[in-house]
Amino acid sequence: MANVTIRPVDDRRSLETFIQFHYDLYRGDPYDAPNLHSDEVQTLSPYIKDPNAAFEFCDAQYFLAYRDGKVVGRVAAIINHRYNEQWQRPAVRFGWIDFVDDLEVSRALLKAVEQWGRERGMKEIIGPLGFTDMDPEGMLTHGFDQLGTMATLYNYPYYPRHMEQMEGYEKDNDYVEYKLFVPKEGMPEKFMKVSEMIMKRYNLQVKKLTKEDVFGPEQYGQRVFDVINKTFGHLYGYSTMSQKQIDQYIKMYFKVLDLDLVTLIEDHSLEEHPVVGCGITIPSLTRALQKCRNGRLWPFGWWHLLRALKMHKTNIVDCLLIGVLPEYRAKGANALLFYDLIPRYQKLGFEWGETHVEMETNGKVQSQWTYLDHEQHKRRRCYKKAL
Repeated sequence: MANVTIRPVDDRRSLETFIQFHYDLYRGDPYDAPNLHSDEVQTLSPYIKDPNAAFEFCDAQYFLAYRDGKVVGRVAAIINHRYNEQWQRPAVRFGWIDFVDDLEVSRALLKAVEQWGRERGMKEIIGPLGFTDMDPEGMLTHGFDQLGTMATLYNYPYYPRHMEQMEGYEKDNDYVEYKLFVPKEGMPEKFMKVSEMIMKRYNLQVKKLTKEDVFGPEQYGQRVFDVINKTFGHLYGYSTMSQKQIDQYIKMYFKVLDLDLVTLIEDHSLEEHPVVGCGITIPSLTRALQKCRNGRLWPFGWWHLLRALKMHKTNIVDCLLIGVLPEYRAKGANALLFYDLIPRYQKLGFEWGETHVEMETNGKVQSQWTYLDHEQHKRRRCYKKAL
């Protein structure tokens, strides 16, 4: 059998090959949620006019694996200098890793990342991780028969089997994900009592947004990401978002969000009414994304996405970002988010929701699902190896 050749991605054409490989490898898979091609270009390309703001503090090199002239794998090597300094962890990350079921291919890809990291003084390799915590992270190890989401990775079952055969790789962190079942009617009594008690005792109020709130002088878009930075700053893999990143995310996402499915919590006991929690949820786009050939909006991909986003032609809702400041989580403020959102989900016909990834050790976050019917249905892992 011919040896595997690793080639760096060094121009627009090879970057296009890098992006295309995932679409080819997962074509027709019923569970994968392929990213939009335009989003992949925005995240990965240093050649575009307004590149990913993470390039301000990240270095990256992408690699392709070839055998007999055919692409058989890909991987990104990333150094997030801000994360490494914040956590005193000189690590190179591997992400965007895909490969055919051949151990020689997966080994060659990771060895390329290891070598690239060593040459830059890194002491360990960790992943799968993206540039920042806002990118998908963790290799799926359980739940291969569950529908993927836009915000998470899906991979074939053989991926973790390969990792188990890699010399020196071990668990660094595990994530869990939950299905949250929307009550068929009404609000769970305990949930309602807790929420109403919290609002009365602590003078916390639900805030619904308008476009003017987000982009106008009140700058609610900025406030949301300030809460996210404070909420997630202590978590595995997280590096504080820069102002340029925040500006990009506000511009990219708030223009297309259905703000009826976005809920904020404000503390009205304080004069400035600070935002202390946020829940950003969207109709599931997975089935629509699967209909966008090679991740393209044209000729008909835009229609499928529009039906999901604006017409809610899905029975699943994705909980993209649920963040409450630690001191308010202790007061039970998380309950207010779904106190507002559950009736909206019922009205729109959503049957269940997908949580984002949660660290398996983060019992405080997982406890917020106590009053809802829920099921832990996925697990994923980040690996590490000393270099």
